[in-house]
Amino acid sequence: MMSSQETEYHSKDFEWQELRQQIENDPTLRYHFLPYIHQSILSSSSSSSLDSQSWNQFHARHVTGKFFKERRYLFKEFPELASCEEYSKVLEVGCGNASTALPILRGKENIIVFACDCSTEALERATETIHASNVVSAERRFRPFCWDVSTCHFPKWLICDSCHETAQLKQNIFLSDFGNNESDCTTDITSSKESDCCIGGVDYVTLIFTLSAVPLHRMSTAVAACFSVLKPGGLLFFRDYGLYDMTMLRFEPDQRVGFREYKRSDGTRSYFFSLDSARDLFLGAGFTELELEYCCVKSVNRRKQKMMRRVWVHGKFQKPM
Repeated sequence: MMSSQETEYHSKDFEWQELRQQIENDPTLRYHFLPYIHQSILSSSSSSSLDSQSWNQFHARHVTGKFFKERRYLFKEFPELASCEEYSKVLEVGCGNASTALPILRGKENIIVFACDCSTEALERATETIHASNVVSAERRFRPFCWDVSTCHFPKWLICDSCHETAQLKQNIFLSDFGNNESDCTTDITSSKESDCCIGGVDYVTLIFTLSAVPLHRMSTAVAACFSVLKPGGLLFFRDYGLYDMTMLRFEPDQRVGFREYKRSDGTRSYFFSLDSARDLFLGAGFTELELEYCCVKSVNRRKQKMMRRVWVHGKFQKPM
């Protein structure tokens, strides 16, 4: 059940358009908006390998797992998670150290979380975090696996070709009760495997501060893969860095590797989304837009006594029935 301790959720501390005008009129920040001439792009396999190495090293440096705070706001931002049916299946893409998976497992005692990441170090940290928690049956309900969603579709055990075709057939003949009927590939939480072929797809996908770490030219592959494993009517929850967020403005000119795309000294990437760029990605994959907005939040760095203006993009998308 949900914790009795409420977590405040707010998203409109300031107006994004006012921030935009201020930033774009600042000559010292003009380099962020200049056209960028792309260099030659590495092959997907080479680029993916470098990304995995960078994130392995990142999580090895932050071995305590305290770098990422548990995202307790998720049930307020995405209330569907709080009201979902028993034994609903969530796919957490880019799980990191389980800062998203843990509050989901804590908030619903019967929900099942499949969690993937391209970093084996991240998966080790996530597994340690879940095992160290006092969440009811968390170890059985947390299913981690190593996967880079930006280079290929998800493994067949999530949804096999036969079940995918069956779902499409039901979709085409408008069976309105599809979401209420269990597939032949149902999940038994007490068993070690889901079924003989696959788990029949998932009810929800969470894409929380993950897509921004993927090279821009591979984002559409990642979103299409998420679409393919969702059941018809399933929801994708999206939250990521928004245009003009303070972290974007901290990047130096030589850290630009694309338009609104940057690379840190440790090799990890960050892209900053506008509403249009996010919309194009998800609608292009076949999703229906339910919600899409900027979250503009003021936070205080107590150590430096400095006010910070954070911008994130919040999105909720649905796979059509």
